[in-house]
Amino acid sequence: MSRQLFLYALCGSQRQASTSRRLLEALRRACPEGITIEICDLIGDLPIFNPDDEGERTPAIVEQFAAQLQRADGLIVSCPEYAHGIPGGFKNALDWLVSRDEVPFKPLMFAHASHRGDLVLEQLTEVLQTMSLRVVEPAFLRVPIAGKSDEAQAAILLDASESGALQASLGRFAEAIRAEP
Repeated sequence: MSRQLFLYALCGSQRQASTSRRLLEALRRACPEGITIEICDLIGDLPIFNPDDEGERTPAIVEQFAAQLQRADGLIVSCPEYAHGIPGGFKNALDWLVSRDEVPFKPLMFAHASHRGDLVLEQLTEVLQTMSLRVVEPAFLRVPIAGKSDEAQAAILLDASESGALQASLGRFAEAIRAEP
């Protein structure tokens, strides 16, 4: 029996109705046995990063965010592209983690909710690898629901779940995590 995995999902959009969040919710529902996903709801509440507020002055919410990241066996990132880049609030959350030790070498998978947005994926890969996260490329998931009606999004996500596409990505991610020494 493989050990239970806890995955922490980070949404780059703070809209509750975002397609990135909707994809993360679908992944959470499609979790195979042995995997649990929690979606982070703290990013929008983080204060603007200031290096003067690190160390003893680190805000409690940042410590809470970091503790969840530390506890996770792996991270899932789903992020839209805003103006050819990383949304400011999400980049702010990453900035809080740069000098901390919770994320280096942590495995990460991307779940992308658009047929476009490759610039944000490139930028996130650069930033996250600079922070020493390990992007698990075989787990990459793209389910293009952005720009579609609610009904079309639901149908596409249902199909991705019923076809096993969501579970397959999670399975490849879990396999990479469990293969670590």
